Amino acid sequence: MRVLGIDPGIGICGFGLIETTSRADAKAVDFGVVTTKIRAPLPSRLLELYDGLTEVFESCRPDVVSVEKLFFSKNITTGIAVAEARGIVLLVAEQHKIPVFEYTPNEIKKTLTGYGSAGKPQMEEMVRMHLGLEKKPKPDDAADALAAAITHSLIKL
Repeated sequence: MRVLGIDPGIGICGFGLIETTSRADAKAVDFGVVTTKIRAPLPSRLLELYDGLTEVFESCRPDVVSVEKLFFSKNITTGIAVAEARGIVLLVAEQHKIPVFEYTPNEIKKTLTGYGSAGKPQMEEMVRMHLGLEKKPKPDDAADALAAAITHSLIKL
């Protein structure tokens, strides 16, 4: 199974593709980020994100998509931008007829580390270990996307 994890964001949207046949054999196939121009108007940024994600979906050819659920913290403006980015992710997945599974940040952390409040360094290390990578995946957004993909493989396989 090819699982495409997505860490949605309007400026930086992480993606991570893993391939797995069981809970113990996940391999990283590809990971990175789709970025948008910071000072561009929102509609232009959403189109950039749409185009970038369309390329990712077409090159990765995932069987399923695992996306981080929206979590509003103190900054509502950032939360709204992430919600708009998530909308683009869901649209592209639907256009490609790929099922989407959603997990909260705490579900992802708990699945990978056993602790729902794990920090970034611990999460990155668990992603590295689970996928057998030599180094922690960078940037953070790509590591978060890989964590979402691994979570789906551990929960659904």
